[in-house]
Amino acid sequence: MTAHTGPTRRTALAAAAAGAATLTLGTPVATAYAATTASADSTGPENARPTIVLVHGAFADATSWSPVTERLQSRGHQVIAAANPLRGLAHDAAQVAARLAVVPGPVVLVGHSYGGAAITQAAATAPNVKALVYIAAFMPDAGEVLGELAARFPGSRLEPALTPVPVPGADGGSTGTDLYIRPDRFHDVFAQDVPRSVTATLTAGQRPLNATAFADRCTAAAWRTLPSWVLVSGRDRGIVPELQRFQARRAGARTSEVPASHLPMHSRPDAVVSLIRAAARTI
Repeated sequence: MTAHTGPTRRTALAAAAAGAATLTLGTPVATAYAATTASADSTGPENARPTIVLVHGAFADATSWSPVTERLQSRGHQVIAAANPLRGLAHDAAQVAARLAVVPGPVVLVGHSYGGAAITQAAATAPNVKALVYIAAFMPDAGEVLGELAARFPGSRLEPALTPVPVPGADGGSTGTDLYIRPDRFHDVFAQDVPRSVTATLTAGQRPLNATAFADRCTAAAWRTLPSWVLVSGRDRGIVPELQRFQARRAGARTSEVPASHLPMHSRPDAVVSLIRAAARTI
């Protein structure tokens, strides 16, 4: 049976279409989103607290933050575990900046691993970011290339553990390269202090990093103007601890160190949460 669409129904549909056209043609999406969420976000105890935005690194997705997300939420924090496309630094930083643009109020921006490079560039164009937190992360300066920065402090076991996979380029005609960590190397290189039952799941669900990310040049370093906190993983086999300490000193960051692998979110989640909350308390 075909439902009859009477005048009232047609009028409602026309009004909805007109509203959609207004949003598309006349109102930026970020502005519309902020306007519709402002009233909801301006009430309650969370209004005095910043939103904590977590940006994951390579070979992972937003669920890599789950132990940290759960602990922060249990303490009453508003948390967004943002998606990082892992397609290259310029693209990824722009995506993170777009996500930040629709977050009302101040933000504590947190990056793990390659996600640290993404937040470093993204925060430079996001005025609501008030603090940066780096967890076993890259912290490039403007003009630096990640591959060259990593090579300044040898000892990483990551590169020999990578598997390149040819993929179609973004233009549809060229060929690019995605990088994965070999399943038989993931635990020992990335997360030697995390239970193997956990790393088996992380290995199976890893998302690739486009190889161009290691050749992309950082265009802005937000840590030069924003306060920063750094958690150094002292037993990191991916980003060596010496590089993490150097970056922290260069940024004048408030620094903590734990004897952890490259995944302290899983092996030392309480230390990660403690550092993030310390940054949030200053806002």
